[in-house]
Amino acid sequence: MKSENTAQGAEYRSGFIAVVGKPNVGKSTLINGIMGTDLSIVSKKPQTTRRNIRLILTTDSSQMIFIDTPGLHTPRTKLGEHMIRNAKSSIRGVDVILLMTDARNDKIMRLDEDILTQAKQSRVPVVLAINKTDLVRKEALLPVIDKYHKEFGLAHIIPISAINGDGKEQLMEVLEGMLPIGSMLYPDSMITDQTERDIVAERIREKALTYLDQEIPHGIGVGIERFKLNEEKEMYEIDATIYCEKDSHKSIVIGKNGTVLKKIGSDARQEIERVLGAKVFLDLWVKVKKDWRNSLPMLKTLGFTDKPRM
Repeated sequence: MKSENTAQGAEYRSGFIAVVGKPNVGKSTLINGIMGTDLSIVSKKPQTTRRNIRLILTTDSSQMIFIDTPGLHTPRTKLGEHMIRNAKSSIRGVDVILLMTDARNDKIMRLDEDILTQAKQSRVPVVLAINKTDLVRKEALLPVIDKYHKEFGLAHIIPISAINGDGKEQLMEVLEGMLPIGSMLYPDSMITDQTERDIVAERIREKALTYLDQEIPHGIGVGIERFKLNEEKEMYEIDATIYCEKDSHKSIVIGKNGTVLKKIGSDARQEIERVLGAKVFLDLWVKVKKDWRNSLPMLKTLGFTDKPRM
């Protein structure tokens, strides 16, 4: 981290990089690796990221603001529609689009084509990162790279492995070089635009994703009812509600004798204490809100809004 004065140098660069792609291509894994901390939740289950999250990396030479976006998919609920609107809106006004694909897929997906077409119309430069190269033979990448070159004329196509860091240094050099010259856009001590309440809710949801299988995670939402610092006890007192869509799901989230909910709460509390740097008393409740993903009032209650966060 450097001072504001350092950032005013003639060659200092700063700008926004929208990270887009289909679910499970490794967007959050890459950004967490770049940031050196787990600010975006990661899960093997698709559509883990539900809202745009800004992660701010400040160095001697640049300030790179990464926008981690929901995975591109065909929405089936109002929540899904909200996620796609946010993902696609993220490329408007940014300086660079980082499109991520899976090295195991040798076809150009329609949603990726849509992003590339929109980027061309908006005249926003695109960097393609072909992720998960650790899972394929190197020679298998050549036809994929050639296809993107021929069909879209992309200047920067970089094979990477977000999980082990291969190609990350080259990717960072390319991205930084594409940012405009300018001073810092955020204080150098700031690393995310998420509030503490946002972070707490996402940590709870992450642990729910860990312990729940099949379709249940898609119907899980987390609301923070109380978030208070007890200065006398030097600890945070947090009440949170896990919302699910069916009575049968509620019993699964709670588990026999409350075992699953206890695991979610225990793991989440430890993560939240690490993030907040203080002791936490976490009280979790489970409520059924039928079809909440199609309820505009519930989406608003849980903080899903199309109003841009600046």
